[in-house]
Parts: sequence; structure tokens; C-alpha cells
Amino acid sequence: MKEKKIIWITGASSGIGKALAIKFAEKGWTVAASARREGLLEDLNKFNQNIYSFPLDVTEIENCKLVANKIIEKFGGIDICVFGTGMHDPKSEKRFNLNKIREIMEVNYFGTMNSINSIYEYFSEKKNGQISIISSVAGYRGLPAAGAYCASKAALTSYAESLNFDMQMKNVKVSLISPGFIKTPMTDQNDFPMPMIKSPEFAANEIFTGLTKKKSFEIHFPKAFTYFLKFLQILPSSIYFKLVSKGMKKINY
Repeated sequence: MKEKKIIWITGASSGIGKALAIKFAEKGWTVAASARREGLLEDLNKFNQNIYSFPLDVTEIENCKLVANKIIEKFGGIDICVFGTGMHDPKSEKRFNLNKIREIMEVNYFGTMNSINSIYEYFSEKKNGQISIISSVAGYRGLPAAGAYCASKAALTSYAESLNFDMQMKNVKVSLISPGFIKTPMTDQNDFPMPMIKSPEFAANEIFTGLTKKKSFEIHFPKAFTYFLKFLQILPSSIYFKLVSKGMKKINY
């Protein structure tokens, strides 16, 4: 019988995932950390022994199932899953690049689907727990030089909403995480000003509070930025395009 609460985090080797793994570990949770870069996961274990390494490429369907089963067998179960693997390539997105579009969708969207697939039956039978999907405010509307990234995040957001209906009937909570700009190796690639950019630690604090102390479906931050984008979301397209076009001169095409 497991003594501590267990959280499984994908994309845990850097950025938000890494900060979140450390946050939960410091709060006494047992953290199953997954990512492709095994060395970075081992470094996390050395940093905090509540973090355990479970290397995984989320594009590999069967390996997702194997890793999920290993975690359940080792710790006796999973209480929360946070699926946060993602990629973005702003340089390639400035031109139509079909191969890159497929890659981004394969990692961001289908990688998350593979992860959900690995624990869907487990949570359905357990009839409690939480599945959390890290999307982005980029999923609210299309943005310049981010077509594939926005599409992948919009797909995740819509899927999380649909999954919520399904899992409600099974007493399993679904939550959607929609960060604004967070300083990570991925956003370091951007060559334009990022308003209200926050640290991964800020993101981890917001997510920890949202997952453990609040009941809302969506965890979004920083609020001043995300509420502004939610306002843009309801604007007519003609007005939205004019407003965003004014900022496009800051992007080096």
C-alpha cells in the first residue's frame, strides 16, 4: 500500500516540467519523472530523492504503456498525471514546413494522447485521481509564426474539455493548464518581446496550487496576461487580425 501521493510528470527534464517535479517533491510527493533525456532525470533524482527517473519518448505508444505500468507497480498507483511534453520551432514556422508541422503535432498532441491512452483504463477502473494536460494560451487563437504550435495546443485544449465530460462520470478530475510566456529552453528560441514572461518556478507554484488546492478546470497564468488573451478570444476575427497585425512588425520574418 502506497504511503505517499504519487504524481507522474512527462516533459520533466527541463522547463515547467522540471520545476513542477521539484515543487511536488519538496512538498513530500513521490514524483515519477519522464522525459527522453535520461541523464537530466538522473540529475533530478540526485537533487531530490523523492524524484524517480522513468525515461520515455511519448511518441512511442507501447513504451508509454510500459512506463505507466512500471510506475503503478513500483509505487502502488498514481494519483495525478501531468502530461506536459512539448516542442516548438519558431524559425521553421515562419515558412510552411510540412515535416515540422507533423513533428510538432506528433510530439505535442499525439504524444499527449499516447500518454493518456496509457492510463485511461487505470483511472477509469480506479474511479478517482486526476489527469492534467499542459496546453498553452497559444491554443486560444492563431498567432503569427506559430501555426503548428497553436494548432497542437488548440487540439489539446479541445480534447481536455471533451475528456472532462467522459471522466466526470468516472469520478476522475481532468484539468487543463494554460501558461502564458514562461522562460524555458523552448521560449528562449523566440526572437520577439514576450509580455509578462515568468519563471518556471512561478509556473510550478501556480500549477501546484491549482492541482492540489483548487477545483477549477483550467489553471491559467499569469492572470493579467491570460485574461487579456481570453478577451481577444471573443473578439470578431476582423478586429482580432487588425490588433495582432500591429504587433507582427516585432517578429523578424
